[in-house]
Amino acid sequence: MKTILLPLILLITLGTSAQSAKEIGLNTINRKSAEVHIEFLASDALEGREAGKNGSKIASEYIKAMLQEIGIKPLNNSYFQEFEAYSKERQKRVRFSVHPDSIAKYKKEAAHRKLEMRNVLGYIEGENKDEFAIIGAHFDHLGIDEALVNDKIYNGADDNASGVSAVLQIAKAFVKSGKKPKRSIIFAFWDGEELGLLGSEFFMLNFPNSSQIKSYLNFDMIGRNNDESKPNHVVYFYTEANKAFGEWLKNDIKKYNLDLAPDYRPWDKPIGGSDNSSFAKREVPIIWYHTDGHPDYHQPSDHADKINWSKLVNITKAAYLNLWNMANIDDY
Repeated sequence: MKTILLPLILLITLGTSAQSAKEIGLNTINRKSAEVHIEFLASDALEGREAGKNGSKIASEYIKAMLQEIGIKPLNNSYFQEFEAYSKERQKRVRFSVHPDSIAKYKKEAAHRKLEMRNVLGYIEGENKDEFAIIGAHFDHLGIDEALVNDKIYNGADDNASGVSAVLQIAKAFVKSGKKPKRSIIFAFWDGEELGLLGSEFFMLNFPNSSQIKSYLNFDMIGRNNDESKPNHVVYFYTEANKAFGEWLKNDIKKYNLDLAPDYRPWDKPIGGSDNSSFAKREVPIIWYHTDGHPDYHQPSDHADKINWSKLVNITKAAYLNLWNMANIDDY
């Protein structure tokens, strides 16, 4: 009996040791975790997570609690990066701004608007403390419209609870891998995106040196099907000069059997669409995952029960592998 058990024990031990740190992290990403995050963030209790409102504050507290549970430290002394945005009074229909010059101008006006918001920022220190890979998603949405008949809440399951779930799962995967990355990683959850990329813009306005940011990976709407006949479709935007970004995804889909059919869209300067713009306009190379528009975009009908969970999980795994390269490969 002992002679049979010993080889079995050796095989189990060898199998475990043969699994790389990267793969240990990859195998923690799953549907159940995605469901838990999205169903809470897109629940009616959060009232559509409108920036500056109570639902958005609850969402930020939830994200903070998840980072603490995972074992991710705050970027600075607090997980929250508090900021204010100002605008003219609402009849002028002027967008909010976080730029100091605009804020100074609006403060001089008798009637002006102010919103208080906060990003949530987690951090893993790398071997090189002064070089960063950042991954992010906005957590705010459109709130409530009391004048709507029937459903009044813009729950935002796809936009962008789906992206938040991916960043949280990837943060946990890096912790579970047990390996310290070469570069430091910032896990960013942006407030005020729906009002004009306010959270990511404030972050970049206040980051000491943008040249220290090696790359940024963005999620915005990664859980739905634009065409139900193509359930594996995902748009993969990336900075055209960084050709390695395209090769990484092609290679990882094949190696890890990820059921995705990417639409590769290299872009000279990807400054449109989402929080990637705040980075790309400062010459930071970016990757942005997006699954295209759908009839529930910016509608109260953007609910969790319509998410394509399999695709969401596969995109999260692909992006984790992207970030592993961003944080560990010397040059790309």
